[in-house]
Amino acid sequence: MNPFLILGLAIGAEVTATLALKAADGLTKPVPTLIVALGYGIALWLMSTSMDMLPIGVVYAIWSGIGMIGAAIGGAWLYGESVNPTMLAGIAVIAVGVTILAAGQGSH
Repeated sequence: MNPFLILGLAIGAEVTATLALKAADGLTKPVPTLIVALGYGIALWLMSTSMDMLPIGVVYAIWSGIGMIGAAIGGAWLYGESVNPTMLAGIAVIAVGVTILAAGQGSH
C-alpha cells in the first residue's frame, strides 16, 4: 500500500480524535471518549506503519503540519473557533516548511 495513503489515513484518524477530544469534555462523555481512544490508537498504528517506508522526518513533518491544519479547520467548522489572517499566514508558513523538509529528505 502507498505509504502516503497510510499516512493520510493516520492524519485523518488523529484529527478526528483531536476534534472528539474537545467534545469529550474532560473524557466525561463516553461516545466522544471512545472516538478519542480509537482515533489515537489507529492514528499511531498507521503512522508507525508509514515509518516503515518513509523517513521519520518526512512522516512527522507531514503529520504535524497537516494535522495542525486539519485541527484548525475542524475547530472552526465544528466549534465556531476563529480563524483570522494571522492564523492563515501561520498555516501557510507551516505548509511551506513541511514541503521544504520533505523535499530535503527526498534528495538523499
